Amino acid sequence: MAIDPELLDILACPESKAPLIYFEAEGFFFCPTSRLKFPIVDGIPYMLVEEAERLDERAAEDLVEEARRRGLPNAPPKG
Repeated sequence: MAIDPELLDILACPESKAPLIYFEAEGFFFCPTSRLKFPIVDGIPYMLVEEAERLDERAAEDLVEEARRRGLPNAPPKG
């Protein structure tokens, strides 16, 4: 599901208020700050903290690295 870039610019994690990384092929948003993974089901993002999966530190780091590798918007810079 393609997300309008302008919408992606204003979407934020409901917990941390940080920008989200959109993993389009996998169908989820990810917040590196809170380490929350928000599912997209049938084209609808579920942006409730209670519906999100909280990743451990290693899994979160792996997703950030993958986002950097792919050049996804909102991927935090290395370092």
